[in-house]
Amino acid sequence: MAVKKILMLVGDYVEDYEAMVPYQMLTMVGHKVDTVCPGKKAGETVKTAIHDFEGDQTYSEKRGHNFTITANFDEVNPEDYDGLVIPGGRAPEYIRLNEKVLEIVRHFMEAGKPVASICHGQQVLIAAGTVKGRRLTAYIAVKPDLIQAGAEWVDPNETFSNAVVDGNLVTAPAWPAHPEWMRKFLELLGSKIEP
Repeated sequence: MAVKKILMLVGDYVEDYEAMVPYQMLTMVGHKVDTVCPGKKAGETVKTAIHDFEGDQTYSEKRGHNFTITANFDEVNPEDYDGLVIPGGRAPEYIRLNEKVLEIVRHFMEAGKPVASICHGQQVLIAAGTVKGRRLTAYIAVKPDLIQAGAEWVDPNETFSNAVVDGNLVTAPAWPAHPEWMRKFLELLGSKIEP
């Protein structure tokens, strides 16, 4: 399997599982993953949040771990990467305010490179203007934003443990979908995993 270079966009209070698990899965199969955050350099960390579904009207949130940044955001050239991962949590609502983040997302979407976005990560896709006419899912609270931006909504109640693929884009509603979400992303990358 050819090693692919993957970029992951994170920020403080990124969802813990949605950053750590994909990072571990992608590196486990031999890919190189650079984690970046606006305003941070390699070796610094972001705080994560653990979102859980405990019977409330929305998810609960608890402080997670420190997640290490592996590359300098200011030096990122998206042309150097084969794929992009956008985890959810609270980070997407403010990293989408960074114009370079949006330029990075536009590069991957316009170039047709594989993009995996989960949960609230789709807020970044919306801000970049890249969802119109695309079929995708997200955490249910993001539904009105996606529809307003011209996306075709796929109900996560029908695909909660699965992923939705539309061209180069694979989306999922939340971390319970990791196995299918990452499997589909690996397929888009052309990665072959032998049983």
